[in-house]
Amino acid sequence: MRIDRCVSFLPADVKLQLAPAYGDFLAALPPNPSTSALAGKMTDKLVAEFRYLLAQATGSTEKFLRYLTYGYMIDNIALLITGTLHERDTRELLERCHPLGWFETLPVLCVATNIEELYNSVLIETPLAGYFKGSLSHQDLDELNIEIVRNTLYKNYLEDFHQFVTTHPDFKGTPTQEVMSEILQFEADRRAINITLNSFGTELSKQERRKLYPEFGKLWPEGSLMLSRADDIESVALAVSISADYKAFFDAVGLTQGGGGLGGMGGASDGKSLEDLFYQKEMEMCKVVFTRQFTPAVVYGWMRLKEQEIRNVTWIAECIAQNQKERIGNFISVF
Repeated sequence: MRIDRCVSFLPADVKLQLAPAYGDFLAALPPNPSTSALAGKMTDKLVAEFRYLLAQATGSTEKFLRYLTYGYMIDNIALLITGTLHERDTRELLERCHPLGWFETLPVLCVATNIEELYNSVLIETPLAGYFKGSLSHQDLDELNIEIVRNTLYKNYLEDFHQFVTTHPDFKGTPTQEVMSEILQFEADRRAINITLNSFGTELSKQERRKLYPEFGKLWPEGSLMLSRADDIESVALAVSISADYKAFFDAVGLTQGGGGLGGMGGASDGKSLEDLFYQKEMEMCKVVFTRQFTPAVVYGWMRLKEQEIRNVTWIAECIAQNQKERIGNFISVF
């Protein structure tokens, strides 16, 4: 299926190309659906299929699948609090929340004013409670603190997930530990790098920044220490050079010594940004998961590949809508 090769480049052609895989979910859409409507229906199918798998799972496999929903919960929390600070409509915010990150007390987030209230009123009954308690001070919720909340929760979540797949008796010494450990280490490193790059020019101190880095990964601890001390792009490039993959990414987009400023995370000769290269690496790792047998890690890989597919379709449909056919091929290939 190559929807980027639609002959007439109309939204209806995109819908037609998606019909074999998403037919039932796209049936209710109009002939020329909006980009957001297409993405929404594709996400609905992913959610329905994941929930089916979760309903069939038991024991450690069920717990593994539930771990996959925690990231969506964290994103929903950040979305609602940020939207509330900007006085956005509560109903609109709740509609934008990812279904896999929904929990019963989520709507109450819209009235939380400080971190203590957020924990005691909302999160104490959720799986995220353990990631929250003891990690965050009782400060008012402002834009900077929301990002600290988000990244602290993600840090604790990744560390917990990594410990689960590497120490649980059902997974220790199995393909699940092997592939998931590599994937989670990559995710931990990617977050540390992005946190560092995005902190330049903000009020986030180096000490606060270091607390947000997951305490595992290929960069931990030496590379992470260097990242925590970084003042500019060149310092970050030097810190990540201990990993051949990350060094190659920075070289490709010109974010090395003398490579210029941050400006959109750099740009490779083929137009890809640093974030694009991270996504590309993630897709490669997720595809490798399918070469292993008897592991729930394939569900993780499948979900990430499906999410990239949705991003690709969204990009292509948006290029069609804006009549920018020359940019239609600038997506991260899944297969």
